[in-house]
Amino acid sequence: MTSGHAGIDLLRHGDTGQRSYRGQLDDSLSDLGWTQLRASIFGRHWDRVVSSSLRRCAEFAHELATARGLPLRVDPRLAEYHFGDWQGVPIETLAQEQGEALAGFWADPVNRPPPGGETFVQFRTRLCAAMDEVAAEAQAHRVLVITHGGVIRLLRCEAEGRDFGEMANIDVPHASLHPLAWGGVIPVGS
Repeated sequence: MTSGHAGIDLLRHGDTGQRSYRGQLDDSLSDLGWTQLRASIFGRHWDRVVSSSLRRCAEFAHELATARGLPLRVDPRLAEYHFGDWQGVPIETLAQEQGEALAGFWADPVNRPPPGGETFVQFRTRLCAAMDEVAAEAQAHRVLVITHGGVIRLLRCEAEGRDFGEMANIDVPHASLHPLAWGGVIPVGS
């Protein structure tokens, strides 16, 4: 039985205490990150949870699903973008040592990925496949997808018909919720 309208909400993981492109490094949440996430979902309801397999998402997803008795599906396709050689390197260091490459990535992530990074086509393909599956679930249920900043930026560009060069301009703070219209599925908040 569904509680209200079907739809999809994206939730970015909370703070990890790290200040760099983490990508697919498997960080845990900081105490602040746990607090942020618990506060962001207070008073909100979903019928099921889907999560990235990385700990900063999956650990909270398990806690939420257990506490509320919700079905949980962990999907590795919802993992963050793989930043290649830039993973774990502070942004300030990248700006100093590879400023032109960093600016190029922000302006045109499709054609100027980080050295050794996942291609944008690979990233987009796996995310769209994962979201098509979530959208099928969301036809009859309210689904919370716990994932990452880069994932949310790409999915929002895709769903809103925005150029991928705009990804860097989309504000996705830790523990922020983003209703998503995907494949005809109306966002939860609508």
